[in-house]
Amino acid sequence: MAEGHHHLFHHKKDDAVTEPEVVDYEKEEKHHKHLEQLGGLGAVAAGAYALHEKHQAKKDPEHAHRHKIEEEIATAAAVGAGGFAFHEHHEKKEAKKEYEEAHGKKHHHLF
Repeated sequence: MAEGHHHLFHHKKDDAVTEPEVVDYEKEEKHHKHLEQLGGLGAVAAGAYALHEKHQAKKDPEHAHRHKIEEEIATAAAVGAGGFAFHEHHEKKEAKKEYEEAHGKKHHHLF
């Protein structure tokens, strides 16, 4: 995703250097928070569907194999969505840190 990568300078076709791009870190933090919440929602939905398919496999032994496959696919989707939410959580923290550094709120770690 191109939004996550910020470059100080952008080169035009004739290799002329432009001014640094102004980044609204509050807007970026809000964007990542929204994506984090969507990822969490996707993980919950896929997890619920996996549980539903697990129940269907027991309830419908004639098509149990199909339900088990769908359960595994839904489980993989839930793990992927959870990973995406985790990634966006860290992107949100990074945007917040950049915002604080841009506005003079620096963290001094003594140890």
